[in-house]
Amino acid sequence: MIITDQETTVREIKPKSRRIMGGGGPADGGDDADNKEDIKWPPWLRPLLQTSFFVQCKLHADAHKSESNMYCLDCMNGALCSACLSFHKGHRAIQIRRSSYHDVIRVSEIQKYLDITGVQTYIINSARIVFLNERPQPRPGKGVTNTCQVCDRSLLDSFCFCSLGCKIAGTSNSFKKKKMHKEMDESSDAEESMNDSIRIMNKGSDNNKCKIQSFTPSTPPPTSLSYRTTAKRRKGVPHRSPTGGFIIEY
Repeated sequence: MIITDQETTVREIKPKSRRIMGGGGPADGGDDADNKEDIKWPPWLRPLLQTSFFVQCKLHADAHKSESNMYCLDCMNGALCSACLSFHKGHRAIQIRRSSYHDVIRVSEIQKYLDITGVQTYIINSARIVFLNERPQPRPGKGVTNTCQVCDRSLLDSFCFCSLGCKIAGTSNSFKKKKMHKEMDESSDAEESMNDSIRIMNKGSDNNKCKIQSFTPSTPPPTSLSYRTTAKRRKGVPHRSPTGGFIIEY
């Protein structure tokens, strides 16, 4: 009887587990897409990116090294200090470091557990690292030819993302849809702007034609003053020279 109960319990749990992992029917279409999005990444990655490091450990505040800069990928219970590692023997623990007040991790550590293809790496203190989250950049530098697909930070041409967080956001289905809609809106705006420019140019050319035509003024109509002047110009009666009337006597 006990075995029968156990089998019944197992049979009841299996369908529930399938629904959680995205194996439900058509009615669970929305949840299925969300579950597939989560399955794409390790379960510890999102909690890791949301954790605040380099704060004092609450359990070992009196210890010499109480700075929380470690993380257990198996427990996923927040930042740990070096003293906390004694409770995580045999677990996958990674060390978080700092560069310019931003959290980073060495490539040699993270690439054992995560595919970081497309994320730009940097060399700091002779070690190659990647940033956990995006870093704000007011504006890209001059001559930049490639930027992060999410935060528009300047990148080398061979990379697509500036951090692990940007890769998660940039490869999600929701981000791809937003990007597609944004490109469509920009394309329609550019087309509308081009049409406006063409209309302005056509209007300007019409105005120039009017101006060119006005460069040749029409002949003004005759005025009354000019008519009188023209009418008075008649050939007068010829007069003899005054000397013609004298008779010279000798």
